[in-house]
Amino acid sequence: MTDQTSNQMWGGRFAAGPDAIMEAINASIGFDKRMAAQDIAGSRAHAAMLAATGVITDNDAEAIREGLLTVLSEIEMGKFEYSTALEDIHMNVEARLKALIGEPAGRLHTGRSRNDQVATDFKLWVRDQFDAAEKGLLALIAALVDQAEAGADWVMPGFTHLQTAQPVTWGHHMMAYVEMFGRDLSRVRDARARMNESPLGSAALAGTSFPIDREMTASALGFDRPTANSLDAVSDRDFALEFLSTASICAMHLSRFAEELVIWSSAQFRFVTLSDRFSTGSSIMPQKKNPDAAELIRAKVGRIFGANTALMMVMKGLPLAYSKDMQEDKEQVFDAADNWMLALAAMEGMVKDMTGNRESLAAAAGSGFSTATDLADWMVRVLKVPFRDAHHVTGALVAMAESRGCDLPDLSLADMQGVHAGITADIFTVLGVENSVNSRMSYGGTAPAQVRAQVIRWKEILNG
Repeated sequence: MTDQTSNQMWGGRFAAGPDAIMEAINASIGFDKRMAAQDIAGSRAHAAMLAATGVITDNDAEAIREGLLTVLSEIEMGKFEYSTALEDIHMNVEARLKALIGEPAGRLHTGRSRNDQVATDFKLWVRDQFDAAEKGLLALIAALVDQAEAGADWVMPGFTHLQTAQPVTWGHHMMAYVEMFGRDLSRVRDARARMNESPLGSAALAGTSFPIDREMTASALGFDRPTANSLDAVSDRDFALEFLSTASICAMHLSRFAEELVIWSSAQFRFVTLSDRFSTGSSIMPQKKNPDAAELIRAKVGRIFGANTALMMVMKGLPLAYSKDMQEDKEQVFDAADNWMLALAAMEGMVKDMTGNRESLAAAAGSGFSTATDLADWMVRVLKVPFRDAHHVTGALVAMAESRGCDLPDLSLADMQGVHAGITADIFTVLGVENSVNSRMSYGGTAPAQVRAQVIRWKEILNG
């Protein structure tokens, strides 16, 4: 088959035949150039170690160091010319280094392979993203704690199945998300600690015969230790998968909160007012104020989940050690990281700017027979009625109130005693929403005192 025939088969997409196709499928410089700073940091640490162990001369190491700093400067200033023919960031940097310093550049790759080089670069990049995620989560948690403190005693309806269940407090609802994002924060920190081992020096798969000092390079790059098995070090990407898994769980939490903000900011609820900074108008309906930022956060979870699944599929059938399939790891992680950081920042901004509408929250808190459970609990506690019987009596009273178009506190004592003779006027002390939330003093409950205690605990965590 001629090049021309091959080119026709590929629909004219490539200017040449198989060579152009191979270059296009093989090259990763279009996306892995994002790891330039990490690649250069790894090479600087490697060169310093090679000199310290006598593998290369101090003069060569100094030339490499200066040359790499020049390359980094060119990249940062946008003056670096990337070549797809050189495949990836590693070869692009090395080629430019050779153009700058000549022969010493060829000694930089002693005692390592592109396999451990890319694993090191990628780990450094993912570690930086974990650090960024930690910062974003801390800021979001702090914003939620401030909202909880401001509205610790604001009553609102608590929902199950999106149906009114029991009264809760605004502060309690905000603190629920603090706990969720707090677990996300712990996952970020846990995963970061687990991944913090240096692959550098594992070489292609078997280690190297050169007298390298892997402890030295690990320390120079901020790793806790070198990896203990060279095969594993170059062939697994579980650190990237754990990053995507952590991002996926956090994105799910962000999406749930975003959904609530979409509902709460609607004209039917009016629980919150989102700031103009995180809303948009309609091109045709002048009255509209759309919660676009929340909706986009809600959608980001699809991309992040997708990245997690995609990388799982890439890795699931690979024998040890390195396979070229693993080049497909980075685009998934890069995209997920970008969208996770953006979603965290947008949610923090919305939470800081949003205003809870206390009157609307309070009005909704008393609707839908939200204190029915309090009535049943009172019967159990005061009248010593078995809970199942109390549940039945309460259900009958709810049906009565519903038929009359009123709420439970609007029923008369005589009405209630007609269903159960033992009910006394004391029942009205528990039917108000304020009484309901104040009574929920169990640890972690919705009572304002409990909410404020949790606010104090989290402020200590954030300031610790």
